[in-house]
Amino acid sequence: MSITHISPSAYVFLKSLKKNNNRDWFADHKKEFKKEEKEVKLFYNELLSALRTHDEIESVKMFRIYRDVRFSANKQPYKEHFSGAFTRLKPRLRGGYYLHIEPGNTFLACGFWAPEKEDLKRIRQEFEIDASEVREILNEKNFKAAFGDLEGEEVKTAPRGFDKEHPAIDLIRKKQFIVTKKFSDKEATSPGFLEKVNDSFKTVRPFFDYMSEVLTTDLNGVPLV
Repeated sequence: MSITHISPSAYVFLKSLKKNNNRDWFADHKKEFKKEEKEVKLFYNELLSALRTHDEIESVKMFRIYRDVRFSANKQPYKEHFSGAFTRLKPRLRGGYYLHIEPGNTFLACGFWAPEKEDLKRIRQEFEIDASEVREILNEKNFKAAFGDLEGEEVKTAPRGFDKEHPAIDLIRKKQFIVTKKFSDKEATSPGFLEKVNDSFKTVRPFFDYMSEVLTTDLNGVPLV
């Protein structure tokens, strides 16, 4: 039987974990955690199958619930959400899909979280030459309705070597290129959630196609891979 949504019990567990984020409580509820984790993994694998009908996905990675607290001021031992990422087939296809399951904060994110130095430079150079194509993609009606504006960290003025008065400086100064979409708990626990997520992933495809072409060609458009 296909899994079309997140079980409401997963949200109940996560809410309880948030109130009791300590090792003793977690040990007492380990069996419950394993049950919810298994069901959530089944959902992510079902989503992987759906994604593979329209994109080439290498793998899905579910992130562990255990936090690395060694260098963090926050010493709570557990994350209070489930999450996973889907990797496209590299080196030809770029960009990634992410889904975050958390009471009151469920969302998907697509894009480029930490581009390598040379990739970031290549993207910025493309925007410097001509940003009209990417702006057309980002402002397309369905894309805009699904995701709103492009998000991501950025430098305050302009990267070194770029004109801070350039017409595309709003894009050039970005260090990340991400779009997100939020879902209510009710949406996530209702039949059809998987389809909504997958439809959003389909909507981002023109952006991924554009960025993949940029990152696999030189400034003259000559293929590198």
